[in-house]
Amino acid sequence: MRLPRCHESLPSQRSQPPRKPGRSKGPVCDTCYTAALRRRGTCGGCGQQRRLVSPPGPGAGICADCAGLVITHACALCGIEDKLFEKGRCARCSLRQRTAALIRDPAGTGTPGQAITLDRVAGAITAARTPYSALNWLRTGAAAAILADVAAGRTALTHKALDDHPHQRAADYLRHMLVAAGVLPARDEALARMERWSRNILSGIEHPADRHVLQAYLTWQVLRRLRRRSGISPGQRTPTGQARHQIRAVTAFLAWLRQHDLTLASCRQGDAETWLATSPAAYDVRDFLAWTAGRNHSRKLDIPGPQRRTGAATSPGQRWELISRLLHDDTLDLTDRAAGCLLLLFGQHLSRTAVMTTSQIITRHDGVHVRFGKHEVPVPGSLGRILTELTRTGRTHTGIGSPPASPWLFPGGMPGQPITPSQLGERLRAIGIRALPGRRAAMTDLAAQLPAAVLADLLNITPGTAVRWMHQAGGDWNRYAAQIARTSNHQP
Repeated sequence: MRLPRCHESLPSQRSQPPRKPGRSKGPVCDTCYTAALRRRGTCGGCGQQRRLVSPPGPGAGICADCAGLVITHACALCGIEDKLFEKGRCARCSLRQRTAALIRDPAGTGTPGQAITLDRVAGAITAARTPYSALNWLRTGAAAAILADVAAGRTALTHKALDDHPHQRAADYLRHMLVAAGVLPARDEALARMERWSRNILSGIEHPADRHVLQAYLTWQVLRRLRRRSGISPGQRTPTGQARHQIRAVTAFLAWLRQHDLTLASCRQGDAETWLATSPAAYDVRDFLAWTAGRNHSRKLDIPGPQRRTGAATSPGQRWELISRLLHDDTLDLTDRAAGCLLLLFGQHLSRTAVMTTSQIITRHDGVHVRFGKHEVPVPGSLGRILTELTRTGRTHTGIGSPPASPWLFPGGMPGQPITPSQLGERLRAIGIRALPGRRAAMTDLAAQLPAAVLADLLNITPGTAVRWMHQAGGDWNRYAAQIARTSNHQP
């Protein structure tokens, strides 16, 4: 049997024909049935935003009242004409009632004050863009079950209680919801995870002397440095990847010394060079050995720094082809278009792009500007429209419990958090953009046209980094000065 509206074939194993929405001609599939129930627009009779039902079919332009028809499928609570979810209620009203039931704790074991506090979380859940996704999260989400325990008083409303929860991923998700709603105080989650990871590493070291020296190095060097950085840049992600590499290398180095009947005090330059030959990651003990030498735990050993790898760069032709596609292909997601342009035009690290805020996009009479550091950089008109639209609409897919308004230019899946650099990289790879080669191509192009001091100020990079890019590109101040001299409208 072929359906008259969408011309899809009815599965042969289905014994009954699909439902008919009102006076539609012939049976329809569930997709067409739902679309008919949600066809809203300006009524040609009364001018109000209503469900359009007459004439039957996709060309409907009149509401039920104006057509003299009985109103069907109207929510018993809010009155909206929509597909009903349960007990005569629409999905949005059902979501409000189910969330209220969870937060209010029908068993009455929680405290009234705690229920009032969690009302802000309930507001974020019920504001979800897709109520069906939120309803499914309430029904099956592990974080929703923990939220019910918090509301009932079975789990304390503290960071420590969530840190100790056996379902860590779900507890972390709920933590982000609570912090975004202002129920829990914000903290540096990357630093907190690093501290927990460090305790696990220490618990796996058998020899007491090795565990003692590594604990001292972690406490007074690695974690102290990370806490200082977190205090200088609150609200930003504290990068902990390199610190983890260093701790893993130190742990392996201490075990290697034991295997070769050596200690930190007896380790000589030749022994260190033998260790360095074991793998490229062995060089990550450099900071540790400098720290131990400064405290007379070991000799002063010469450990070279890591080699800088230039790597391949996207070709100029391919780079401009990708930029053109990002600027003009409306089928691409706004997130991918904006992030890709910031990478290929301005050489921005994905780690910096991911934490950009909407306040860094400035619209003035002369166009749209982006602020990477202290200075505002004008962007092409096409990119300006993309950034303005992204700032206005935000991402279409955010986590359940995310605040309705987000300060992040690229909101992530965790409530109140920006997208992660790895997720951003995966999105760009899916449309043919590789981050490292693309950034090298952009930075090489910019460094060939601008002096290091200007490049550093505009892109908020260190002068040393700007100088290295300039040398790789073969640019210098003389080329820039000559270009400025040839420009008729330059400022003195």
